[in-house]
Amino acid sequence: MRACAVALWMSKTYSLDAASVINAVSDAAQRWSDADFPPRVRTTEAIAKRTGYTIPVVDYGLDRLFVPLRAEALENAIAQELGSVEALDRFVERDGVQSRAYPIGSIVIVSSQTTIGVAIVPAVFALCAKCPVLVKDREDGLARAFFETLAQEHPELEQRAQARAWKGGDPQEDRDLRVADAVVAFGRDDSLAAIRRALRPGARFVGYGHRASIGYVSREALANEISARAAAEGAARDLVLYDGEGCMSLHALFVERDGAIAPLEFARMLIDAAAVTSVEFPAGKLDPRVVTYCTGANFRQALGRGSVLRTPSADTTLVLDPPQHEAPPLLPRILPVYSIDTPDECEEYVRSHGLPLEAFALAAPSETLADLGARLGAARIARLGEMQSPGPGLHHGGRARISDFIRWADVA
Repeated sequence: MRACAVALWMSKTYSLDAASVINAVSDAAQRWSDADFPPRVRTTEAIAKRTGYTIPVVDYGLDRLFVPLRAEALENAIAQELGSVEALDRFVERDGVQSRAYPIGSIVIVSSQTTIGVAIVPAVFALCAKCPVLVKDREDGLARAFFETLAQEHPELEQRAQARAWKGGDPQEDRDLRVADAVVAFGRDDSLAAIRRALRPGARFVGYGHRASIGYVSREALANEISARAAAEGAARDLVLYDGEGCMSLHALFVERDGAIAPLEFARMLIDAAAVTSVEFPAGKLDPRVVTYCTGANFRQALGRGSVLRTPSADTTLVLDPPQHEAPPLLPRILPVYSIDTPDECEEYVRSHGLPLEAFALAAPSETLADLGARLGAARIARLGEMQSPGPGLHHGGRARISDFIRWADVA
């Protein structure tokens, strides 16, 4: 029965070429880039209710998601991986061989609980690969609402792009996973392990587990007040945006000593910048674990070990020089700041705690520090303040964008 269903789907696959899918996605994304687009307005409220983020934060997240999804950016990302977009439609010459990228089959994408629209980008690339896509959506229905707009742009995509609420443990959910040709999943490591066990042996699995991001401020960036304040403003944005819950949020910051601006003075600049940034991106729900962590930090400060700085609204806290044997707390708007002498200390900290890095942010460009971030496993090296604005062609988790959704056929 499944073979017949696949054959029927394959017979319909190539009536829509890759360029048509790309253009439909781009046009739908452009509509969703308008904050006043009615489906977006409704979904924004639902996302805020589900996540606890404030409306300005959700709006920013949706802009970062949809504004970059333009035809040119998608075409460039696909061509970079496959050599050309045309390889999705016909045999093309690649290194003297005629090759074509065929869809791997049906794709299931399990969305995460926190990150806004994290399933949209892989779904877009799977659709460009001409795979039917089912997104296990969250309660806010963002993927479903976007797919409805996509179907308006091209009706043939209505059956190829579908979404429904994800509960976990439901018999239908298990069946969807068992019959999928590839599954992309976001979540905790234990959740990913359970999903992987549910797949049939030949299915591809792309798992995005828990990851953290850190920043580094070199003494060169602290050479004067202007560059130091620029670094502080960038770090403040990466700290408060999404209340520090994203995999590309700033979870720890390393500041070199012996610059013209000392680490404590820089921390004061940073907390002042966080207070300003919090006006644009107000804090969401309070996590009670924050109070417990801050109580311990205040006790250490009273004993003369480290410093604690808070915004006037007390929604953001910096802890300067907490014990380095403790892993970063990964709590909303809590940032440990470590004074160090050399990059080796940063490397030792990350390796000793086994931190899986997604992004490594720098206050100033540095090939040496970029290499450090890459060696530590970071998939994204960015400037402070730009960590959470990756383009659609960048490699989330260090993985390819479209290659997981295709198989190659060669004529040689």
